This record gives sequence, C-alpha cells and structure tokens, in this order.
Amino acid sequence: MTDQTITLDILSDPICPWCYIGKTHLDAALAAIPDHPFVIQWHPFQLNPEMPAEGMDRRTYLETKFGGKEGAVRAYAPVVQNAEAAGLTINFEDMQRTPNTMDAHRLIHWAGIEGRQTAAVDALFKAYFVEARDIGDPDILADIADGLGMDAAVVRRLLQSDADREDIARREAHSREMGVTSVPTFIVAGKHAVPGAQSPELWQKVIGELKAQIAEEAEAR
Repeated sequence: MTDQTITLDILSDPICPWCYIGKTHLDAALAAIPDHPFVIQWHPFQLNPEMPAEGMDRRTYLETKFGGKEGAVRAYAPVVQNAEAAGLTINFEDMQRTPNTMDAHRLIHWAGIEGRQTAAVDALFKAYFVEARDIGDPDILADIADGLGMDAAVVRRLLQSDADREDIARREAHSREMGVTSVPTFIVAGKHAVPGAQSPELWQKVIGELKAQIAEEAEAR
C-alpha cells in the first residue's frame, strides 16, 4: 500500500457472474501491483430485487427472464467465454435455484463490521458459482459465516430477524437514484464510475495513474 489511500467502492451482487469475473480481474491487477492505494468497500445491489424471498427454480428463472432456453443460452455464452478467459469455471449445470440475495448482502454487511467483508464476498462467489450452493438458505449462509471465523449462531439469529434489512434496501435505493443500473460498478475516490468487468490491464493503468497523481501531490506539499 502507498502512504495515501483511495477508496474503491464496488457495487455487486453475489449471484452476478460479471461481478465474479470483474473481481477476478481486479484481484489480478492488485496482485501485480501490491503497493496499490485502494481500500475496498462493497455495497449491495440486487440483480433481482423482486425475487421471492425463497428464490425460485433456476430453469424457470432463466427461461422467464430470457424468453426461453435458447435465449438463456445466448445470454450466458459471453459469460462462459469471459469466465474461462479469466481462469474461472462456473458450475451452471449444478445450480438448482436462483436465490433472493438480501440475506447474502446482510452477511456481507456484518462481515464488514468484523473486517471480513472481501473474504465474505469471495466465499459467497465460491459457494454459488463453484459449489452451486443456495446462498439464499440461512443454514448455508451461517455455514459460510462459520468458515469466515464469524459466530454462526449469532449470524443465524440475525438472519431470522429483520436486522439491517432496511439499511441494505436504503443503500441500494440510493445507488439506483444515483444512476447505477447494472453491476459490477466500481467507483474510484467517490467520483469516477467504472462500469463492468474491466480487464486487469485497465486496472493496472488506473492504479499507475493514481500512484503518479499521489506522488505529484506529495512533491507539491
């Protein structure tokens, strides 16, 4: 890390494959430039805010959203291609349900309080895209929390309540009011929006420019 930090706010949904790909690209850039200035904060955005609380059968969801099986295949072809290019294998075949992600976002929020926010995002991506687990299931979310070193019993109790549900909804509504319509959306230093799953090379360029700017400002002081 450099002496000066810059906030990188990321709006994401744990069931968004482009968010998974985008984070993988960002991680590659951060690994290539370990003294990057970013401090990362994750923010909630539901791809399907009207999804029933119990989620729905994945085939029904895909065929409803994309107008049939062929439409779903066409829509996901670039996802598969870009995931493979990023070194990821997404286990679409074993996914049985598309979940409502409100509780997953609540878990990310609680993990953030304990300094485990990015670890929670990673764990949710792995659970959903690699292990094909239903991340709308409270038992699975409690198990993920346990794997993060959080108190699973506390998380289970919180999930049974409405804790922070309104806060997540308010934060998401604020993002939509600010004009965010899709994820991932990256906001650099609270000012510059970078939409979509950008390449590691683009992120390396952005980091290089930010480091040069920080150095210039330090010399001017």
